[in-house]
Amino acid sequence: MAYQIKKAAVLGSGVMGSGIAAHLANIGIPVLLLDIVPNKLTEEEEGKGLSLDDPKVRNKFAASALEKLVKQKPAPLTSKKNLSLIQVGNLDDDLEKLKDVDWIIEVVVENLEVKKGLYEKIDAIRTEGTIVSSNTSGISIEAMAEGRSEDFRKHFLGTHFFNPPRYLKLLEIIPTEATSAEVVEYMTNFAEDRLGKGVVLAKDTPNFIANRIGTYGLLITLREMEKRGFSIGEVDSVTGTLIGRPKSATFRTLDVVGLDTFMHVAKNVYDQTQGEEQKVFELPPFMKKMIDNGWLGAKSKQGFYLKQGKEILELDPETFEYGPTKKLKTPSIEMAKQQKGLVNKVKSLVYANDRTGEILWHILAPTLVYSAQLHGEIADDIVAIDNAMKWGFGWQQGPFEIWDAIGVAKSVERMEAEGLEIPSFVRSLLAKGYETFYREEEGDVFYFDGDTYQPVPVNEKVIDLKRYKKKHGVIKKNSGASLIDLGDGIALLEFHSQSNAIGLDIIQMINFAIDEVEKNYKGLVIGNQGKNFCVGANLGMILMEAQDDNIFELDFTIRQFQNAMMKIKYCRKPVVAAPFQMALGGGAEVCLPAAHIQASAETYIGLVEVGVGLIPGGGGNVNLYAKHLKGLPNGVHIDYQYVANKVFETIAMAKVSTSAEEARGNNFLDFADGISVNPDHLLYDAKQAVLALYEGGYTPPAKAKIPVTGDSGYATMLLGAEAMYLSGHISDHDLKIAKKLAFVLSGGKVPYGTLVEEQYMLDLEREAFLSLVAEPKSQQRMQHMLLKGKPLRN
Repeated sequence: MAYQIKKAAVLGSGVMGSGIAAHLANIGIPVLLLDIVPNKLTEEEEGKGLSLDDPKVRNKFAASALEKLVKQKPAPLTSKKNLSLIQVGNLDDDLEKLKDVDWIIEVVVENLEVKKGLYEKIDAIRTEGTIVSSNTSGISIEAMAEGRSEDFRKHFLGTHFFNPPRYLKLLEIIPTEATSAEVVEYMTNFAEDRLGKGVVLAKDTPNFIANRIGTYGLLITLREMEKRGFSIGEVDSVTGTLIGRPKSATFRTLDVVGLDTFMHVAKNVYDQTQGEEQKVFELPPFMKKMIDNGWLGAKSKQGFYLKQGKEILELDPETFEYGPTKKLKTPSIEMAKQQKGLVNKVKSLVYANDRTGEILWHILAPTLVYSAQLHGEIADDIVAIDNAMKWGFGWQQGPFEIWDAIGVAKSVERMEAEGLEIPSFVRSLLAKGYETFYREEEGDVFYFDGDTYQPVPVNEKVIDLKRYKKKHGVIKKNSGASLIDLGDGIALLEFHSQSNAIGLDIIQMINFAIDEVEKNYKGLVIGNQGKNFCVGANLGMILMEAQDDNIFELDFTIRQFQNAMMKIKYCRKPVVAAPFQMALGGGAEVCLPAAHIQASAETYIGLVEVGVGLIPGGGGNVNLYAKHLKGLPNGVHIDYQYVANKVFETIAMAKVSTSAEEARGNNFLDFADGISVNPDHLLYDAKQAVLALYEGGYTPPAKAKIPVTGDSGYATMLLGAEAMYLSGHISDHDLKIAKKLAFVLSGGKVPYGTLVEEQYMLDLEREAFLSLVAEPKSQQRMQHMLLKGKPLRN
């Protein structure tokens, strides 16, 4: 059977249900969001004369969830307009509408009997072939399907999203014995390609994969903290980014999750296990007392941490009083900071002979052993377990990757000496003379399956640049960038400078790449797999030259940058930019002249130079203005002033999109540009876009003059800025920057509608940039950004 999800229904409008509905709407799928009917009126409803039969009352839970979606942070919606794709209703009046949907997702209360009762009603209504899934975090999927029709069971499975659904990558898919293999395959592909998820197939066991191991690890941390006399802040200072975990570490994570939610997840495993394992999943007494006190974390504004004014205080679990947050300070931490690469850092910390080594070893050792004990029980292979922890809990390394990092044989020897029972899976690895769970051969990765090594499954849409370069090498490389042959006649320009900041090394490689591609390739992708696409130009270099009064050097550099951007724009072969995460300042300027932008859904793009006292200097002003003009329909009278005002506002206010979809509203992307929901597919999608342009007979844009607003436009743009200055909203220096920006965008002292050369606009931009970079107040702003990481208002 050929499946296609064109419309979905989400049953249950709580935080998870509404978040899943929002994520479906983000990818353009209409959603029916249903919840229970209230059994009594509020005082406000009674005062309005409403009854329990009124649709507003009957649908109020789902409708209220919709209102919260707009206010929630981080935002569940990539654009507020997506809200129109979600229709609300209730589980009494609107179940018949389920006949018209292709996927029904149940997200109601975690109670088996409630779920089974709902499934009985769904089974009587649904159209044959409709996929039904549960978002349960741990209730047996097999038990839920008991008593249902054969077609229902064939199309039923678990789809466990992680909160928030828009941002967290993991989706655990849990089939039953009756689930059709075709359904599992379809849902896996749909989740990866359309929902943008990293999918792991989990077995129907308590809490599945990520929550089973993650909860165990958190409870082991609590136990060891109490046993060894560490404070909450001390544990968090070494269980976060230092060892490749999220910044929220242990206790900040628990505060965000909510202690009541965590208690429920832990109890789910506790109720279904026994012996020593069960003991671990019992909450410590002090945590139970916190829950009784209502100290649930962020939702109650008090948990392991309490914010008082600007100070963050930590809880003392013995006295139940809050005090200043402590941090561990040991020689091993300082040594680890000097180490290159996470593997070396973790290894040095775990074996350190100090308090850091003590706590980390006694947290990690039992967690690694537990993960190995569960091999085969919760998942078929270690790849699924490692991916679940990386994608669901934000670990940079999964448990078996960590084990490889600290040395399997060395760690097992110590574990055995301390009385830990080593699982047969690990003993088998060592007995065969193998040293690691993973091994790499010529860029391909293999994993240990209990007997031998098997290749890690590779999706053709996932291009891992690090491994790809090991296997295929590079065409040319310097300190800031590399040019790589991606195959099929496509080259890739990869930035790899610090923070991917643009300096002369990257500019030189752009020039080389364009020349090479025009001679020998079908086209070019500009992309990378750093933390961010590009956070702008090398601000430190600009400030240093400005402070040394090397304006000639800066003029040369800015000219080089502008010229490189024009080479991208007028390259005879298609150039596709593939931005993701932050594409700011110079990062946005690299994207704007490209023939096509293939952006990750989570792309935060903007020209933010005013925050450091400057305006864009690499063609950003003229290219954003041109992109606005390009997006207007042919044959329509164009109000150049309106366009200039929009661009002026975007740049002057340093607007940054909160998603690729919002970037379309700011005209950094147009409707011909593409959006990749799955960030792992971004480079593949960009490559396909280059091939499509090439096969379609791509020709670069013809050089054309640009219509500008001139003197009158300059005056109009300044009106708003001067009004904000007079009202005290911006400073003298802000106004000076605004005047420079307005002069560039208006095209200077010419009449409205004058057609000017592109180079003329670039010269105005460069002159304005150089005049601002020499300003002491701009230099203060640059220095503050470099030191503090945030803008200075002076």
